[in-house]
Amino acid sequence: MAIRDIITVPNPLLKQVSKPVEGGVTDELRALMDDMLETMYDAPGIGLAAIQIGEPIRVIVMDLQERPDDLPEDAPAPKQPRYFVNPEILWASDELSTYDEGCLSVPEVYDEVKRPARVRLKYLNYQGEEVIEECDGLYATCIQHEMDHLNGVLFIDHLSKLKRDRAVTKVRKLKKVA
Repeated sequence: MAIRDIITVPNPLLKQVSKPVEGGVTDELRALMDDMLETMYDAPGIGLAAIQIGEPIRVIVMDLQERPDDLPEDAPAPKQPRYFVNPEILWASDELSTYDEGCLSVPEVYDEVKRPARVRLKYLNYQGEEVIEECDGLYATCIQHEMDHLNGVLFIDHLSKLKRDRAVTKVRKLKKVA
């Protein structure tokens, strides 16, 4: 496994629509997903789309596991990685929820985004098996956020032009400092 560089705004790759994975889940694709997961944990983040590391294919990794309160601080947090190949939203609720979102490709920027509160999702898992499930809460928010990446959309695209421009300016300034 390897930690990859995460691309940030205003890199034009982030606006590219990712292509479906052809040929199912292979060992090569699993190696990419393992790299993505290691990259996401290192960042740290809770979700990562392949395009964020410059791979324009429809693949997402995610881990929403919360650190238990009773876990000693020096103990590693439990991990529950999830893998999504060619994910599709089959249904979205009319009910909306608002969540304060951030993004590894838009570092240190957070803002509220409204999205459907529940979605029905279809994807291939790490083993290449088809999964259909309903998601709600943070899971629904995160999968929609990551699927936006696959369609060339960032969470800041859901904000006003002023907020979006400020976010890009902030990230540019952060890059100059680094």
